[in-house]
Amino acid sequence: MLSKIGPAITIITLFFLASCGESPRKETKPAQVLEATPDTLDTTSGEEEGEEEAPEAFVLTEDNAIDFFFDYQKKLKVDQVKITTSMGDFTVALYDNVPYHKANFIYLTRKGYFDNTMFHRVVKDFIIQGGNADNKATAMKRSAIGRYLLPPDTRKGYKHHRGTISMPSSEIDNPHMLASPYEFFIVVTDPGSYHLDGEYTPFGRVIEGMDVVDAINQVPVDSGDWPKQNVYILKAEVVR
Repeated sequence: MLSKIGPAITIITLFFLASCGESPRKETKPAQVLEATPDTLDTTSGEEEGEEEAPEAFVLTEDNAIDFFFDYQKKLKVDQVKITTSMGDFTVALYDNVPYHKANFIYLTRKGYFDNTMFHRVVKDFIIQGGNADNKATAMKRSAIGRYLLPPDTRKGYKHHRGTISMPSSEIDNPHMLASPYEFFIVVTDPGSYHLDGEYTPFGRVIEGMDVVDAINQVPVDSGDWPKQNVYILKAEVVR
């Protein structure tokens, strides 16, 4: 288990949603999600003189993600994100000394990634897990932002108390428990789910609206823990 960020981290390909019993669900790709493909480039010959090519969009990869978030977190002066759901809103405060996970969550929030995703896994009296959806739009957003994982950061002294927001890990070929950056889970267990400590990275806590988190945790679910009636993340926004 990695205790801090180090060089030469091998980051594996990101997958989507998969079941894992009484642990946060590890990501694999649901069959319903269609992979997005880049728009077809104009290959017409004979460009007009003086015409400039459009700059290539920045995409995160396994090679550049760590350096990017290392630089990104240096400039951050915010640490709170408000999440508005179809059942109400709640606010999380992010820990400063878990810099890569904090930076990732704020970056994705500012990119609008979480908007119109869902709480796709709900385990009563345990967790709610969000950040995925069984639609093409979410797959397209992931493709546009990039494919990458984050190293764990589990030794900062944070435990999975009730209200903790933490990050699930990718499932496939992942001995270092690298985190799936597009998803998060929130602990509702009272006083906490401490068997998760050391395996997943707590990176913040709910400071307002825990009653909304509890209400989401009580919705009826199917045999795969997916809510029978979709619970949407309508918007995530940095508030402080």
